[in-house]
Amino acid sequence: MAELHDLTALEQAALVRRREVSPVELVEHYARRSDRLDAEVGAFVTRTDDLALDAARAAERRLAEAAPEEDLGPLYGTVVPAKDLVFVAGVRCRLGSVAYDMTPFGDDHVVTRMRQGGLLITGKTSTPEFGLPCYTEPDPEVGPASRTP
Repeated sequence: MAELHDLTALEQAALVRRREVSPVELVEHYARRSDRLDAEVGAFVTRTDDLALDAARAAERRLAEAAPEEDLGPLYGTVVPAKDLVFVAGVRCRLGSVAYDMTPFGDDHVVTRMRQGGLLITGKTSTPEFGLPCYTEPDPEVGPASRTP
């Protein structure tokens, strides 16, 4: 089998549905990959590995209890980060700006929908200030510049 990160999200979800890969394995795989590459790539401003692992364990329990014909969604059990332009309950949000710093008490609608679809949120990724410039080089106090390989 190819490396997990070489597969599409749909291919990963198919492995999860067939119980060939668990949601916990996916979270752990991407956490190790982020540990190894993030200093160079600068993708994350906030990682939520513990929250993602808790959600992955819950996803595994639901998967184990689901009837074979139950449709959990096309991306159930796969991992995804959220841009630091959206609110994720309990996770710091900076919007790429030194002028903004808060921890929201609730999720934005898109995050609610992601969770409803069984996606596991692994953290917040760097963003241009307020999402406006066409490059991602926030103030170093906010996060690293992102490098697209």
